[in-house]
Amino acid sequence: LHMGKTMKEDLTVVVRYIKRLYPPEFNVFSTYAELYHNYFASQAKKTAESPLEDKDIYLLLSWVHNIYPKDMRKDHVLGGELEKVKLGSLLPSSLSKDLEMKYLDSEEATIKNSLSKCLDKEIQRWKEDREPEQLNGHFQSELLAIFVIQSVYSGQQRAKDISTALGEELSHRLWKELPAFLKSYKDAFEDFKEKCKKHRHYKPILIANINNCWNFRVYAEKNMAEEDCNKASILSTLSDIENSGFDVLLQQLFAQLKPIYKKFTENKWDSSDEIMNEIIKNTSKHISDFQTLKDPFYHAIVEKIHARLVKEYIVRLLKRKVSLKTPAQQQNLAQYISKNAADLEAFCTSKGSQATWLNSALPRLAEIIRLQDLGAIKIEVATLATTYPDIRKKHMEAFLYIKANLSRSELKSILGYLADSTASTPPGAPLFSNINIS
Repeated sequence: LHMGKTMKEDLTVVVRYIKRLYPPEFNVFSTYAELYHNYFASQAKKTAESPLEDKDIYLLLSWVHNIYPKDMRKDHVLGGELEKVKLGSLLPSSLSKDLEMKYLDSEEATIKNSLSKCLDKEIQRWKEDREPEQLNGHFQSELLAIFVIQSVYSGQQRAKDISTALGEELSHRLWKELPAFLKSYKDAFEDFKEKCKKHRHYKPILIANINNCWNFRVYAEKNMAEEDCNKASILSTLSDIENSGFDVLLQQLFAQLKPIYKKFTENKWDSSDEIMNEIIKNTSKHISDFQTLKDPFYHAIVEKIHARLVKEYIVRLLKRKVSLKTPAQQQNLAQYISKNAADLEAFCTSKGSQATWLNSALPRLAEIIRLQDLGAIKIEVATLATTYPDIRKKHMEAFLYIKANLSRSELKSILGYLADSTASTPPGAPLFSNINIS
């Protein structure tokens, strides 16, 4: 700092007062500038070759890449004159590269170590079984996400302040480190999930950790290039944590609903309104607990519930428990299904489900039951297969068991038509491919 200040002040004096006392051919400013630079560079080299602490390496690199070339050479008084002299760098390139590697290795190790310690503290908080804090009605455990993101960001900025190239290199290294850290976080979360089920605040802690993923997700989406494989790895791990948490949160609800759904076939759908009301009532109680999830996750879990409610209803229709011979009986069942479907859609929509792709499944199945004309049934089956490309011949065969008045040839004709119309790959959000036919 002393040398830099002295060099800047002295060369300013040379430019303003001394230079004009010499003939131009003396290049007096160049002489002074080269002598000062050579001394400064020799001292910098001597320092660089001695044992240095991390903060000394950072300061020396700041002089080489930032302070010396920018504050000195871009100075409004000295800039024009120094441009003519071409002084070069304070350090030889090889020595500068060695320092850069030491700095990058040290900074990477320091950040990695601090992230590991932060995760350990977070795990300890889970084990203490304290209810997480709430922010805007959502459970949060954001200390981890905030600390990790700030540590990575601060490291990137410190390196960037030295040079753009160093900033980019450290960013690349830390973005490779982030997937590994999140993998450790996921493993710790899975361990807590399995071992701490009897904790009083088990579910709030799960919810807080699901919410935690949002900050990581936003950071990755905003700061990482789409083609970066680290980004894909990060988002995949976050999805694993989120879905793993959702599965636990939904276990109790789905276990409660299973025996209720069985009542549809046990009662031959005669009391389907009451059964659907019971399903909606039970589901509604659970959904109220999920409002402590951040909005994107709340909508995601409600859509999972919506898909499960529709799927379980379809499962009961494919159980081969009801076989109706007359059109009147089939018409009656179709009305029950249509009413149940409308109630289910209204309920899920009111709770925030945006999974509109599910809404036509049950009404179309009801229509297939209601129709008696073979051509009309085929059209409806084809439309269903277009909307849900993952429906397979085995699903439709089980479903058409309900229509006992179909002849064998008619059944074969419908199934053959379906097989031809399901050549496309299943959708990203499957419905029928999740249903096994025994």
